[in-house]
Amino acid sequence: MTELIWDGKYKDGKKQGPVRIALPFQTIETVNESTHDRRRNLELFASGRDTEWRNRLIWGDKKYVLPSLLPEFAGKVKLIYIDPPFDIGTDFSFTASISDDPDAPEDEAVTFTKEASIIEQKAYRDTWGRGQDSYLQWLFETTTLLRELLTNDGNLFVHLGVNVAAYARPLLTEIMGPDAYTNEIVWKRSAAHSDIGQGAPHLGRLHDVIYWYRSGDASTVNMQYEPYSEDYIRTAYKHLERETGKRYRIDNTSGPGGARKGNPYYEFRGVKKYWRYSQETIQRLYKEGRLIQTKSRGDWGYKRYLGVVQK
Repeated sequence: MTELIWDGKYKDGKKQGPVRIALPFQTIETVNESTHDRRRNLELFASGRDTEWRNRLIWGDKKYVLPSLLPEFAGKVKLIYIDPPFDIGTDFSFTASISDDPDAPEDEAVTFTKEASIIEQKAYRDTWGRGQDSYLQWLFETTTLLRELLTNDGNLFVHLGVNVAAYARPLLTEIMGPDAYTNEIVWKRSAAHSDIGQGAPHLGRLHDVIYWYRSGDASTVNMQYEPYSEDYIRTAYKHLERETGKRYRIDNTSGPGGARKGNPYYEFRGVKKYWRYSQETIQRLYKEGRLIQTKSRGDWGYKRYLGVVQK
């Protein structure tokens, strides 16, 4: 398998793994805990047993947080979504304006700059101190620990910017395995714009990337759907089947890529071409009334009904 190499990945011929210092957690605040739950947790703590707590918000460096989760959660986590830094070089400082009077003019507001804290400065140096090399090492160490937390049927989603996604994918595949890669999800985050027209040396960057990896073939996926708009139904499903009253659209039955993609070539009712489906499937669809011959080209199309899961 092709391997992505960066400065710092190997030292003296050995791959550098993540730090594995497990530290005890300390509860700082409990939100919306009932008196009964609080008393029960105190009793469990007093008896030396683990307290019952969930929905945890953990503040700390992932270098120490993730190893500390392993004793309790290794191989038990079904879903992990991470939105790591995008390797854009931010220094964690920002400028803001505040005013005692919300109706006051902006020039009367007090302006201040929030400088990076000691912890943020250290995180910045660790993550970008050697540029992209240290960023990739940071992502490598993080994903290695996340893989150990996942169940055998778990899912990992990694949200990245396009500037680092091309490097991250082979890194993630190395850790998760070549068969674990499932999808590259493109998340459109802005409308079309021309950065070149604004003086930037590139086209508009309109999307982020979410890589989806599964830790096993049995991972559970529950798809979420929203109803189509009436306008979409009228334009996309414009055909109406007289016998059943069902709306449908006509899909192409041609095999994309032809012989290059391994699509079967045969003749069906006067039409010779590379087909999307096997000859047995086409025969079955025809008997079920799912094929229709188009008037314009004489080719066979596939009826895709509205609101029906296609098989």
